[in-house]
Amino acid sequence: MDLKYDSIAELVLMAEKQKTSIGALVLKDQAKIAETEESVLFATMARSLEVMKDSVEKGLDKDKRSASGLTGGDAYKMKVSVDAGKNICGKIFGQAMVKALAVSQTNACMGRIVAAPTAGSCGILPSALLTIAEDRGLSDDELTMALFTASAIGMVVANQASIAGAEGGCQAECGAASAMAAAALVEVCGGTPKQSEHACAIALKNILGLVCDPVAGLVEIPCIKRNAAGVANAFVAAELALAGIESAIPADEVIWAMKKIGDAMSSSLKETAEGGLAITPTGKKLCEQVFGCSK
Repeated sequence: MDLKYDSIAELVLMAEKQKTSIGALVLKDQAKIAETEESVLFATMARSLEVMKDSVEKGLDKDKRSASGLTGGDAYKMKVSVDAGKNICGKIFGQAMVKALAVSQTNACMGRIVAAPTAGSCGILPSALLTIAEDRGLSDDELTMALFTASAIGMVVANQASIAGAEGGCQAECGAASAMAAAALVEVCGGTPKQSEHACAIALKNILGLVCDPVAGLVEIPCIKRNAAGVANAFVAAELALAGIESAIPADEVIWAMKKIGDAMSSSLKETAEGGLAITPTGKKLCEQVFGCSK
């Protein structure tokens, strides 16, 4: 039976029936669809992981700033704090925030990133997986398989709702990325497919209604810091699910709710820079600073 990628529950059910992980299930299915060997598809995903790693390193440059001049150096500042043991949330949360900021900064500086699922939310998934890998000594193969799990979650969200800020607000971008990361974290930490579903639901519920209001229309403010918040959300959701805590609302229904919320959201709050933080006095001043006049 081919997967339709229109239901998280279906992914879980199929994985449970085949007594395998969601990642392994998806790899097998996608190889069949692409009419290629699983090893070929796995190698392609492994290359994406390498790009993710590289985007972290490049984003740690303390002196590099975006073309707009609005952002730069925050990942380095966070790293200094974490390395000195000064951050209040512990090493894992701290390292995850460092990486999320770094990848997002690489994106703002026009560097190469993996849109996971979008450029605006590119820091959440890689920071989650690379951080847990460092803490638990996970292999690249394990992380690559987790990317297949994350991709399946992302496909369901895209098919049933949206992953575009212009259509569903930032809940569709950072929300989807958090859900993808949470599900992947559960899998690499030994959780069940059902626990991955609960983590996905919890992460998405936590971010419902988040608007997309980029200052000056650029994917920098508040997007970069929202990536740090997004990976924190993913870790919270994964922690809860791995502890046996379940989402009262199934993941598929949460995705349905997200779609309804996105549809009801004003266009001014969906990537147009016509509402929210973008039209605050400071937001307008920053826009004038970059473009010379109000956008």
